[in-house]
Formats: sequence, structure tokens, C-alpha cells
Amino acid sequence: MILPINARFQLDYGTFQLVVDLTLPGSGVSVLFGHSGSGKTTLLRCIAGLQKARQGFLEINGKIWQDSNQDIFVPAYKRPLGYVFQEANLFPHLTVSANLQFGLKRIAKTASNAVDLQHIVELLGIDHLQNRMPDSLSGGERQRVAIARALALNPEVLLMDEPLASLDAKRKQEILPFLSRLHQQLNIPVLYVTHSQQEVAQLADHLVILADGLVVAEGPVPETLCRLDVPMAQDREAATVWQVTVLEQEAQYHLTRVGFSEGTLSLPMIDAGIGTRLRLQIYARDVSIALVAPTATSILNVLPATITGLTDERNGQCVVRLQVGNQVLLSHITQKSALLLGLQVGLTVYAQIKGTSILN
Repeated sequence: MILPINARFQLDYGTFQLVVDLTLPGSGVSVLFGHSGSGKTTLLRCIAGLQKARQGFLEINGKIWQDSNQDIFVPAYKRPLGYVFQEANLFPHLTVSANLQFGLKRIAKTASNAVDLQHIVELLGIDHLQNRMPDSLSGGERQRVAIARALALNPEVLLMDEPLASLDAKRKQEILPFLSRLHQQLNIPVLYVTHSQQEVAQLADHLVILADGLVVAEGPVPETLCRLDVPMAQDREAATVWQVTVLEQEAQYHLTRVGFSEGTLSLPMIDAGIGTRLRLQIYARDVSIALVAPTATSILNVLPATITGLTDERNGQCVVRLQVGNQVLLSHITQKSALLLGLQVGLTVYAQIKGTSILN
């Protein structure tokens, strides 16, 4: 039985105050998102036991790690967790293999604590690095070793504090597929701190948006990304995340047809077998709206939809929230277009999807 993570903290830190009351899934990746100073890292440190909140309650996997009302506080070194920082912090005098073995020394050598380190090494693609020294590794390689070392502790939760922040764009793209693979194959809840919307789209199952020490929104990623009352829906990089399944390869057109609960989409050909589940990102700027089904258009993906929300945004932009069966979709159009089309909540329209990207 998978138990949720219950975290309630009230912390006064100089002029900053953190007040959170969260029930997070006990599996998958929960992303703590917000700008600098929003309280993401402070919350993660409270969960790790590196910072003690004046009022706090933390329950993970059915075990209470903190309860200020009962004067319970499990110190950080006794909490079965893994922590990955922005910098890899590997021991410079030890090989990759020795760095990983150091992690194993921290846990008791019992069957209940057994960890398949080789499986972790293979998942993170670092087997060929075992005899290398940290200073000979790229930034992405160092961070993958740091993640493996944290997982070697066989943690009940993995905490990741902006692990890609110190990497350039190329290195980030190298490591993201490995993080996605961990997410899919390891049954360990992950709390992941970031201010990158791309990392949210690629990795998150559950999203918590923080601002000034408060939770302004939280919930499953597809729904939370499409809430019109949060800044992410209005940002130029606003996007929707859908889970789809490969249905057919249309080799003659170099296309792959994928399905979701209420329809299908045609995508540029993907090297994946029939039945493969994919995570799809659709930018709001790539979704246009028509009142009637287009009869002559180069856009292949046209879906019937119902408007469930719309808002005016600065500089003449309108954000439209659409319901496509059970899926939610965002569209960014001009305020003028919204007025000319007479868009309003409840209106049936057609969403034209001009572009998509495969996240994993």
C-alpha cells in the first residue's frame, strides 16, 4: 500500500515566513516550483531535517519524522532519505566506484536494506565511469553519479534541490532522459525543486507552486498547469502535458499516430513500438481556435473542444482553457481574435494543434 507524504511546517526565518500544509503522493515525482525566494529549498530542508520548523509535522511511508506537538524530531542523519544538491559534491580523492560504495557503508547490511546498485548504475548510464576520478567527468556525469550515490542509501524518499541548475543547456538535455527513466522504473517518491518550466513538464506527476513561503496552487500536473489563476498558464512557455499511447506507424508519411482518451493525434515519426506510452507537451502558443471544423487546412490535428475558461492578459493576449474529452488544453490567442470569434465559457469550438514535442 502506497501511503501519502504529509508535510505541515510553519517557520519564521528572519523576515521570511514559510507556511505549508501538504499531502503529496507517496510515489512519482512531486515538483516544488517557484521563483528564487519562494521557499522551495527551505521546505526541502525542513523535510530533510536540516532545518527545524517551530511548528512541524512530517509523515513519510507511515513513519512520523517530526511532530512538534509531541516533541518528536528525527535528526537528519537518522532519516532514510537521499539528498541531491545543485553541485554534485563528490569526494574528489575517490573514484566513481568508491564514491558509490561510500553510500553503501551508511546503511546496515541487512536483507531489508539491500539495494541493487548495479541496476541503478545501469539506469543512470554510468557503468563505464566506474574507474574515473570526479575531476575527469563532465557536469552531467558528475550529477548522475551523485544521484546514484543518493539512491545507494536505499532511501524512502529522494530529495533533489535544483540538480540541473549548474548545468548548461546541452548537459541538461543529456541528463533529463536518465531522470525520466528513474521516475519510470524506481518505486521511490521524489521531491524535486526547480524554477524551470521545462523540467516541470518533463518530470512532474504532481506540482506544488510556491510564492513568498505559501502554496498558491498544487495538484496533478495536467490540471495545475492549466489553471488560469497561476502565472505559469500566462507565461510564453505555457504548455499542457498529455499522456498518449502509440497506435500506428504511418511509415509512408513518416508519421506516428498516438491516442488519448478521446481521440488521436498525428506526430512526426517516433521510434517506438505499438502500445508505448509517451509524455507529450503542447505549447499554448501552438494551439489556435476555430468556430467550425476546418475543411481545407494543412494542420492535421484538429480536435473538438469546449471552452471552460478564458482571461485577458497584458499586451492584448487572451488565455483560453479548453476541455478536449477528459484532457485539458491551453491556447494563447490575441484579445482581438477572442472578441471577433465571440469566445465565451461553454462555447464548442475546434482546437488546431500546430506543434507538439515528445518529452519521453
